[in-house]
Amino acid sequence: MSEVKARDAKTVDTGFKDLKSYGREFLTKLLHQMLLIRRFEESAAQMYGLRKIGGFCHLYNGQEAVGVGSIAALDMTRDYVLTAYRDHGHALVCGMDPKVIMAELFGKITGCSRGKGGSMHMFDLEKHFLGGNGIVGAQIPMATGVAFKQMYQKDGGVTVCYFGDGAIHQGSFHESLNLAAIWKLPIVYIVENNHFGMGTAVKRVSAVTDFDVKARGYNMPGRTVDGMHVLKVYEAVTEAVKEARESGRPSLLDIKTYRYKGHSMSDPAKYRTREELDNYKQQDPILLLKADMLSAKMLTEDEFTAMDEEIKKVVQDSISFAESSEEPALPTLYEDIYVGEGAIARSWEPGTSGTGV
Repeated sequence: MSEVKARDAKTVDTGFKDLKSYGREFLTKLLHQMLLIRRFEESAAQMYGLRKIGGFCHLYNGQEAVGVGSIAALDMTRDYVLTAYRDHGHALVCGMDPKVIMAELFGKITGCSRGKGGSMHMFDLEKHFLGGNGIVGAQIPMATGVAFKQMYQKDGGVTVCYFGDGAIHQGSFHESLNLAAIWKLPIVYIVENNHFGMGTAVKRVSAVTDFDVKARGYNMPGRTVDGMHVLKVYEAVTEAVKEARESGRPSLLDIKTYRYKGHSMSDPAKYRTREELDNYKQQDPILLLKADMLSAKMLTEDEFTAMDEEIKKVVQDSISFAESSEEPALPTLYEDIYVGEGAIARSWEPGTSGTGV
């Protein structure tokens, strides 16, 4: 994995010295989740290149600390997660089976959306992961509605909504934040600010480049966070979730991160320089946590290698599962659709291939 080995881990100083307070088990979990996402996305890119995955495919390489650090701050028995089309990483961290995710990428019947959703539409109700949304910014009002449900039922849950810097200029963003503030909804809005809306730099389309200032217009806390370090994300989101859970006050976090790949698999990313990309690869979130753990003697190189090998096997198993799974049968074209009043809802579980309605 070139991104992880781009620099000698011992030369990295992230500023987190007292790692022992977090505990080795917790930190190892964070590292494992980020490495799983990276390996999964690298394999997804390979499968796309082999044309085993079609359609749109947006990778999460480089942004792992955002999803991992923030979801670590949640209680997924009562909290909910909604995100945009760059959703493989969030799905994995929420506990979705890599096999089911890969099968969905392959368009197979054993995928989480039965092969109909593809890369942009991961979903698992039991895991409280409500997508995956292919429409820019559409998840923002949806997540606000979920938070309204939590407020109305007083269930103590919090909703976390992720979106890119390109989506923040949607009208639905402003409408949602306004309603969330008025109704005191327990929601944390997270801008995964990777500096580019598709191929357009933030500074070319936004009058402000630190989006946390927009929170002031809706009388809610706003904060800019270093999204290349998983513990900084974890601390910021933990604070925001606590505020939302205890007082019902929403917040907006502008988490600065960077994607190592193009906007999608069809994007060669020629709008940025090699120097810029190399600079951010020196801030690789996996490399930073690994370096801190090595320095604190909470990890050895052999343990990291063993973890990596285990993850590679998990990902390879997911590919084998996807390749051996069946294509959706022709009758499934007419299932899972709204057909007006009196439509019959069909029950289906991931991993099955039933075709009845």
